[in-house]
Formats: sequence, C-alpha cells, structure tokens
Amino acid sequence: MRLPVAACLLLFAATAHAQGSDDTQPPSFDRPGIGFSTDTVPRGALALELGLPSLARDRDTDGVLSTQYSSDITLRMGLAERLELQAFATPWNRLQLRPRGGPTHTERGAGDAGLALKFALPTGSDRHSVALLASSTFATGDRDFSEGGTQYALGASYEYTFNDRWSGALYANAVRGAGADEFTWSPSLSVALTDTVSSYVELGFTDSDGDPSTAIAGAGVTWMLRPRVQLDASFDVGLDNASPDLQAGLGVSFYFD
Repeated sequence: MRLPVAACLLLFAATAHAQGSDDTQPPSFDRPGIGFSTDTVPRGALALELGLPSLARDRDTDGVLSTQYSSDITLRMGLAERLELQAFATPWNRLQLRPRGGPTHTERGAGDAGLALKFALPTGSDRHSVALLASSTFATGDRDFSEGGTQYALGASYEYTFNDRWSGALYANAVRGAGADEFTWSPSLSVALTDTVSSYVELGFTDSDGDPSTAIAGAGVTWMLRPRVQLDASFDVGLDNASPDLQAGLGVSFYFD
C-alpha cells in the first residue's frame, strides 16, 4: 500500500501548488499517446507527468495471458529556449502470467530509467512545428522489467494546425541497443472539444529486427482540470495477431515555473 499512498500525497501536493500559480498557458504535455508534443518547457520551468498506472494485456500463441500494470514518471526541465532535459523511469511494475489450465504467476519490480534531450526546431510558421527527442535508457530495472542493456533512441514529431480546433501529427522513432533494432511511426489527429477537453485518434506501426511487425490503433482524451493540471485517459488495441491485445492508461501532468 505504500506506493498508492505516496502517489496520492504527491498528487495532492502538486495540485495544491499548481492551483496557487497564475493562469499562464503551459506548453503541451507529452502524454498521452504514442508520440510526443513539439513544445518544450521554458527555461527554469518544470513539467511532471505521471502514469497512474498503465495496463498492457496480451495472449501469446501458447495461450499464456499476460497482464502488466506499470507506473511511469517523466520530469521535464527547461534548459534554454527550445531545449529541455527529461528524466524518466518506470518505478513500479506488476506482471501476471496465467497459462491455460495452469497456476497464475506474478512478478513485481522496477523498470529501466533514462535521460533525454528535446529540441524544438524553429519553423517560422504558426501552423508547422517540429521537435527532436534523443534519449538513452539504462538497464537499471529488475530482470523481468529491463531491456538488459543500454538503448539509444532518436525520435521526431511534426505537428500541423489546421484551425483553432483541429491539428494533425506524424511521429517517428528509431531505437537501437540491448540486442534490438526497432522503428516506430505513428500518425494522429486531434480535436479540441471544448476550451479544456481535447481528444485524439492514432495509429502506430513498429518494425523490429527478428520479430514480427505490429500495428495498433487507439484514442485518448485530455482534460485541463486546472490551468496547469491535466488529466488524461487513453487506449490502443492490436490490429493483428503479433500486436498487444490491449494497452490503456490513466495519467496526470503538472506544470511549474
């Protein structure tokens, strides 16, 4: 019970801090969704993004049903104009394996952690925006929740604003290291439903060396509970047998300056 209590205390403290802030519009948060926003945190400001938690469920070809719950945390720190540093981790995971006709096996532990630099490229246009994200993930997690080695990734996100309500994005990311080479790309479409509620739909495609390609589709919603506090909910479903059956999550994000 220690983790839920600590999470509740952190949520309460952060919400109280955010409520006491002015109404300056924060940059877009990176969660939820497959990709990331093209905004960066201003110099000296912070953004804290938490998964509360996420769920992944899949049944493999042998009939084993795996259900994993994971918490994730990302801290974004503004270093300069258009440049931010990110620190991220998955400090809590719970994996349940249930074979057909067999006993259920459960594992718990921490996942890997890493650092990233995000840079927003100047475009000279209010409609177009582009950002790059270079990251390294280190094998700091427990055996069942670690990639087993350092991984390096380079991602890019492009966003186009159609009007005051609609926008589209295209995301791509390449990962290398820990015996894996992987490339993911994802188009998405977002709409502002009200001044505080937005929704999106997305597709995601991943090619991995030595593994079948996967395809998923999903949607999500965000709600600005306060000017600097965002709640989110999202899900993705697999479009083929090689893809995870279901991925879903709830989250909360805070902005401080």
